[in-house]
Amino acid sequence: MPMWKNLMLQDSGSPLMEQLTFFHDHTLMILIIITILVGLIMINLIFNKFIYRLLLEGQTIEIIWTILPAITLIFIAIPSLRLIYILDEINNPSISVKIVGHQWYWSYEYSDFENIEFDSYMIPAENLKNYNFRLLDVDNRMVIPSNSQIRILVTAADVIHSWTVPSLGVKLVATPGRLNQTSLFSNRSGLFYGQCSEICGTNHSFMPIVVESISSNYFINWVNNSI
Repeated sequence: MPMWKNLMLQDSGSPLMEQLTFFHDHTLMILIIITILVGLIMINLIFNKFIYRLLLEGQTIEIIWTILPAITLIFIAIPSLRLIYILDEINNPSISVKIVGHQWYWSYEYSDFENIEFDSYMIPAENLKNYNFRLLDVDNRMVIPSNSQIRILVTAADVIHSWTVPSLGVKLVATPGRLNQTSLFSNRSGLFYGQCSEICGTNHSFMPIVVESISSNYFINWVNNSI
């Protein structure tokens, strides 16, 4: 999760978020190059008193400044399209988790197992322990096995919510009457924090998300204890 001095993206906890970070850096580098180039040209035009007689209505320079932006957009579009297809890809998920957004809490249902469903509420400030994060910790965490493909099914019971965990690269809108689907993969154990990113009412800021990624053996023990 980000600390107070962290101005960049959160540390990735999934291969998908790693690819999103790489694309962010790739696009930002192109934008920096364009900004520096345009800035140098503008400074040169301001301080240069000479006039090129073939500059006005020049077909050559118009062709150049039409083709170069098109090539630049291709270098941005190809990785972006590749990433969109990676986002939608779901291959043989290990388990499925159904998530329902309420005003103002989340409920989780593990449809592959019997009787594993629970509500997840934010821990009030007066009940926080020393190791808890204010406005981010919950009483019941969503537990998943690490290094496993997880299918996420998200919907809402009342208004539109958004189930978002930035470090895992997941942001899925929870719409009443509609079931949205995505995949989730955690390549390391740990706690991953998120929040509802759709303004859903007065307590919108008080329905956090905590995903606990653990090894497969510990997950099996958790399932046995939860049934």
